[in-house]
Amino acid sequence: MPITVKVDVFSFGERQLSTLVEDDPDAISDMDKLQRFVKVAIWCIQEDLSLRPTMRKVIQMLDGVLKVTSLPCPCPFNIISCN
Repeated sequence: MPITVKVDVFSFGERQLSTLVEDDPDAISDMDKLQRFVKVAIWCIQEDLSLRPTMRKVIQMLDGVLKVTSLPCPCPFNIISCN
């Protein structure tokens, strides 16, 4: 059975992220890092396998060596544009 989660990938605000980690003080103390981790996670669960980063890129993005690019459209096969 697939796992589904509804997340608005285009509007990660600090309040939304703090809710995501249930007000964990360690996670909230570095919101930039938390936001980067969430974006990497979203890249890793793309439905289109060709969009998923390699494990090497994942590690580099998590370490901050490689910039996390803009998130893809959450509905790439939909007729409606994401813009």
